[in-house]
Amino acid sequence: MDVESSAARRSHESSLIQPFSDTLAEHGLDLARGRTTTLQVNVGFLCNNVCKHCHLEAGPGRTQIMGPETVDQVIEFAQKGRFQVIDITGGAPELNPHLTRMIELFSNLAPRLMLRSNLTALEQCDSDLLMNVVSRHHVVIAASFPSLNVAQFEAQRGLGTWEKSLAALRRLNSIGYGMPDSGLELNLVSNPTGAFLPASQKQLEDKFRQDMERRFGIVFSHLYTFANVPLGRFRRWLIESGNYEKYMTKLVSLFNDCTLDGLMCRTLISVSWDGYLYDCDFNQAEDIPAGWTRTHVSEMTGPPLPGTPVAVSDHCYSCTAGSGFT
Repeated sequence: MDVESSAARRSHESSLIQPFSDTLAEHGLDLARGRTTTLQVNVGFLCNNVCKHCHLEAGPGRTQIMGPETVDQVIEFAQKGRFQVIDITGGAPELNPHLTRMIELFSNLAPRLMLRSNLTALEQCDSDLLMNVVSRHHVVIAASFPSLNVAQFEAQRGLGTWEKSLAALRRLNSIGYGMPDSGLELNLVSNPTGAFLPASQKQLEDKFRQDMERRFGIVFSHLYTFANVPLGRFRRWLIESGNYEKYMTKLVSLFNDCTLDGLMCRTLISVSWDGYLYDCDFNQAEDIPAGWTRTHVSEMTGPPLPGTPVAVSDHCYSCTAGSGFT
C-alpha cells in the first residue's frame, strides 16, 4: 500500500478542511529538514495512565516497549549522530526496564538529555535509583501538569493523579529540581483540557509559578503550553463530542507560515519503540515514516541530511497555529 496515500485517506476526515500540503503550496512553501540536532526516543506505549488527550493511546494494556536489541541500536545511532539534545519519551518512560541504562549511556553522547514524565509513573518504578541517576547526570525533566484545577486535571489524567503528581513534584524539589542555581531543570507542560487552544504561555507560566508556590510550596524552572494534536484518544473524543470540524477549522484559520522555521520536525528525528524513524512523535502515532520512507535506525550511518523532505499530514496544523509548537 502507498504509505503517503494511506496517510492522506486517514487524515482527511472532513471535506471542509483543506489538506495541509495544499496550504503549504498556496503559500509557496515546502517543509524540509535543516540540520538534525535532536534525537527523540520513544521507549514504548506502556503507561500507567489513560490520558484523554494522548495522541499515542498509551496505557497499561499496551505491550509495545523498546527491548534491549533496539536500545543498543539507538545508542549506536546516537554515537554516530553527535546530537545536541536527546529526548526520552513514551508512554511512561519510567516503566521501561532499560531506562536507567539508556540515561547512563546517553548522558555521554549529548550536551542536553531530557526525560518526559507524567509524574505519577515515578511511583511505579525503582524511583530511588531513577532519581539518583537523573540528578547525577543533570537530566532535564519535562513533567506533564495540564491544569491548576483539580477537576480539570483529573478529567484529563484520571482519578488520583492530582495528588500523586503534586507528591512527585515535591520529591523532585527535595533533591534540587526546579531550585535556582541547582543546575537541575524541571519544566512543566500544560495542555488544554478541552477542544480549545492554550492561553498565552507567558501569562500561564506567571500564574502557575505564583499558584504552585503559594498553594503547594512547589517551584519549577519553566512552563510550556502546547495545543492538543487531533490524533489518538483526543481525535476520537473530538469526533464523538461533535467538536472535530470546529477544532480543525480553528487550527486552519490560525495557520502561521512564520512558525515553519522553528518547527521541531526540521531539527528532530524520532525513533519508535521498534526502531523505525519518524519526523515527529505525532507522525509516529499515524505510522507516517520519516520523509515517507520506512527506515530502521540500524540502517542509518548518521542523521538525515539537510534538505530531506518532512512528511506532512493534516495534524500538522496543530504545530503551525498561532505561535506554533516547537
